[in-house]
Amino acid sequence: MITVHHLNDSRSQRILWLLEELGLPYEIKRYQRDPATRYAPPELRKVHPLGKSPVITDNGQTIIESGAIIDYIIRRHGQGRLQPSPDTPAYDEYMQWMHYAEGSAMLPLMLNLYTLMLLDARAPIAPRIESEIALHLGYIDQSLKGRNFLVGDSLTGADIQMSFIGEIAGAFGQRAKYPNLDAWIARLHERPAYKAALEKGGPYAFAR
Repeated sequence: MITVHHLNDSRSQRILWLLEELGLPYEIKRYQRDPATRYAPPELRKVHPLGKSPVITDNGQTIIESGAIIDYIIRRHGQGRLQPSPDTPAYDEYMQWMHYAEGSAMLPLMLNLYTLMLLDARAPIAPRIESEIALHLGYIDQSLKGRNFLVGDSLTGADIQMSFIGEIAGAFGQRAKYPNLDAWIARLHERPAYKAALEKGGPYAFAR
């Protein structure tokens, strides 16, 4: 059985959601952030040396990184669900979104988070960070115009992988500027599997 090593307020919430969408059995091992530092507890390093979440264990394997975990679960356990057929152009688009989420889109959002602690020292780089956030959120918003999902007519792993981008944008008060992105996140949050994952995963600050 798949074990999700679940850290509160983290990307691992996406993995619980994926498993609920697929209706797969799984178990949760819970970890709590340090309330002062917001760091993951050292116990996670016993699962993987990086001590990061998400991480899953399954059939003697330990898998890290959100995109790799989503791909692994869908390939090994999805029975063709939640991804386009690999021999179609839609699959290429799907894989592009899967890599884009953490490869490009997340970087300016994380820089924004970390540099907020610099206060006035942030000023020289703030315009560049803000322009990059606008570039990426604008791109996602335009890509969702007239569409309910990122690829095709139904939910895929790409929507699950990309959802954290929209949620973090919302946490920064940025999402309302992008109506297609905002509506997409609202639709995802209404899915029964998303709600079930929230119930099992516990409090999640970005579910708004």
